[in-house]
Amino acid sequence: MSAKNKLQKFAENKEFPHFFEPKLHYSMQEDFIMKSKWNENFFKNDNPIIVELGCGKGEYSVELAKLKNKTNHIGIDIKGARMWKGAKDSYKLGLKNIAFVRTRVEFTPLCFSKGEVDELWITFPDPQLGPKKRIKKRLTSSRFLSYYQSFLKNNAIINLKTDDDTLYLYTKSVIEFNNLEVITDTNNLYESEHYKGILQVKTHYEKLWNKENKTIKYLRFILPDNLEIIEPPLEDDED
Repeated sequence: MSAKNKLQKFAENKEFPHFFEPKLHYSMQEDFIMKSKWNENFFKNDNPIIVELGCGKGEYSVELAKLKNKTNHIGIDIKGARMWKGAKDSYKLGLKNIAFVRTRVEFTPLCFSKGEVDELWITFPDPQLGPKKRIKKRLTSSRFLSYYQSFLKNNAIINLKTDDDTLYLYTKSVIEFNNLEVITDTNNLYESEHYKGILQVKTHYEKLWNKENKTIKYLRFILPDNLEIIEPPLEDDED
């Protein structure tokens, strides 16, 4: 994508009434003005809020908003040029139950108040492979799950869809180590009984992995808000 094209999309994002770019950064973390007021000030209803982290082009958030008009949806990503597609598509469709927030996932506790979000989707995130220090950057690490606890309702549902074996197995280890309740677990979604409805929606990245014949994994589990999430030991850290 050319720099000019990106600038055009950034400019158009600013015109969408449902696209937000809170000025959040590491040196001075102030709460976003919409925190605790999403339903009251934006959606104008009391419907549950479902958030997609690392939403990319927003395919899941848009489809969820189309299929579930009794829920509100918010896509979050740091890549504004990618989010432009979801923002534009939903605007053209006239969807009133969707918003997009351009920010880092680390800043989500500054965007939502305790118990404000009912459910999370994490669709094809960067698995953060390589050095051990990158594990804490995985969106299903104990670090990030603790972030989510600060704004999720108690026993909220987290959905992970990934092509990556390492991330899938790692997330299972976090779940098992912390005795979290699993609703759905499949290491081959397309061949499972769960491949229906919203799980048949394919993101841009999922289509890329399909071309490489990668198997899609899916986990759906429950996260209590009062449980301290502990990082499981790595295999080579164990006695």
